[in-house]
Amino acid sequence: MAKKVRIALDAMGGDVGPSVVVPGAAISLSRHPDSEFLLFGDSAAIAAQLAAYPALKAASHVIHTDVAVSMKDKPSQALRRGRKNSSMWLTIDAVRKGDADVAVSAGNTGALMAMSRFNLRTLPGVDRPAIAAVWPTARGDSVVLDLGATIGGDAHHLMALAVMGSAMARVLFDIERPTVGLLNIGVEEVKGGEEIREAAELLRAMKAPQFEFIGFVEGNGIGRGDADVIVTEGFCGNIALKAAEGTARQMSDFLRAALTKTWRAKLGYLLARDAFKALRDKLDPGKSNGGVFLGLNGVVVKSHGGTDAEGFAYAVDVGYEMVRYDLLTKINQMLNRDGSPLVGAPTAQEAVS
Repeated sequence: MAKKVRIALDAMGGDVGPSVVVPGAAISLSRHPDSEFLLFGDSAAIAAQLAAYPALKAASHVIHTDVAVSMKDKPSQALRRGRKNSSMWLTIDAVRKGDADVAVSAGNTGALMAMSRFNLRTLPGVDRPAIAAVWPTARGDSVVLDLGATIGGDAHHLMALAVMGSAMARVLFDIERPTVGLLNIGVEEVKGGEEIREAAELLRAMKAPQFEFIGFVEGNGIGRGDADVIVTEGFCGNIALKAAEGTARQMSDFLRAALTKTWRAKLGYLLARDAFKALRDKLDPGKSNGGVFLGLNGVVVKSHGGTDAEGFAYAVDVGYEMVRYDLLTKINQMLNRDGSPLVGAPTAQEAVS
């Protein structure tokens, strides 16, 4: 019998806390009955929700704390004031201590990243962690990173992102050798900043057996699904994500306005309402909930703060899969102990000479 996946949940995270976290965990448990949960937060509020889900209650252990990180708290404030006893800190600490295999929170992103990095540290060969998420595309799904964990990055950082993103794609998509592209302002080799062009040279010279580097991908190539993994630094990645989410909502608003102008249009909208909702959800990267903090010595998943129970369940599912298919081992196997992204990878000077 396979070992259970132990999932720590920040029950107070997000816009509404336990009223979404608990039902979401129940949905995920129904899909992955070999899960068990540690729920950190207000025990009375959690118990009130657990009463409606006997299967989840039987598979859960509640750890009380009355301290929660606010969505408005700055990361430094969260570390100073509620570091040792907040529901977020205790959730992450459970992974550090080995009591849980993965931490999931819908709380403050900056605070979650700061606490995760402080508590778990980064893997050897990784200077800075990244946020990676599944992005819906015309040909399926892609992994896109970094979506805002850190701003900027040199060629070595981009190489590490490529390694970690390809490992995540192998786990989620069951692809032996995923394709990897660098997000750039053009596909020509002369385009982009020095660090992007240098990273491309390094990745080409690497000839990694674990992934196939296909070169540069433009912004419109993300939605086309030009690569299984799209790599960029956090500033551009976060802008791309927010632009895509805004465009999805804008298209939904345009469709709604156009389909409610006349009675015939209203009738058509009513008949096709489910189809339009499915289209909106497919277009919105935010519906593929669950950003994985890659590069840490532990698995942490960030859920959208305003998600519903089904969305939170998706984030828990992502965490489950990262553990069940041993993401950290795969990343460690691809990262060299001396800090180079792959064994035998050339130096920057060797690659460009």
